[in-house]
Amino acid sequence: MASPVRIWDIPTRLFHWLLVLLITTSYVTQWRGWMDLHILSGEAILALLLFRVVWGFVGSDTARFGFFLKSPIAAFHHLQHLRKREPDTEIGHNAAGGWMVIGMLALLFAQVGTGLFTADDDALIEGPLRHLVSKETSDLMGFLHDKIFDLIKIVVILHIGAIVTYLALKGHNLVRPMILGTKDIAEPVPEPRFVNPLLAAGIVVAAVAAVACLVRL
Repeated sequence: MASPVRIWDIPTRLFHWLLVLLITTSYVTQWRGWMDLHILSGEAILALLLFRVVWGFVGSDTARFGFFLKSPIAAFHHLQHLRKREPDTEIGHNAAGGWMVIGMLALLFAQVGTGLFTADDDALIEGPLRHLVSKETSDLMGFLHDKIFDLIKIVVILHIGAIVTYLALKGHNLVRPMILGTKDIAEPVPEPRFVNPLLAAGIVVAAVAAVACLVRL
């Protein structure tokens, strides 16, 4: 009989769902032309990303890059068994999902990084670091900012598609554990080590302070 095993800590789950909210906010504010809110949303995403990088080294086991990041060969072998219906015994991200996490984090860093130097001439709004670069560089950053978001949309679609595929082909619900923090696992497995969430709170404060200093250069 399957028993619930604690998989995800609260900081990791909050990061995930706040990132979903902020990416949606960034898309809507850009589409509606609410550029002041768009910039604030981007700065909030940057603070979240800084937190996640640090948490990936000092956080709970399942949040650590060294815990879930496997070789590309392991990811390929995992995908080879995608159609095989079997009990879910994965603790944290699987080998393929770990690489998707890294790819999304890299794209988001590139997205907010280029956004810092862009300018919206129609709305007379500039990124907080626009004054540090030439107009040509700012225009290039704006071009990249648009194109990178196209890639982010593709990765988001792939992510949602993977969730649906795992549920349909393997019977694995990947959303529920990210909400509740636990997963029903039939086989006995050791529970991962969890770090005090107060450490995460301190990292968040430091990340917010770092972004605040950066945008006020």
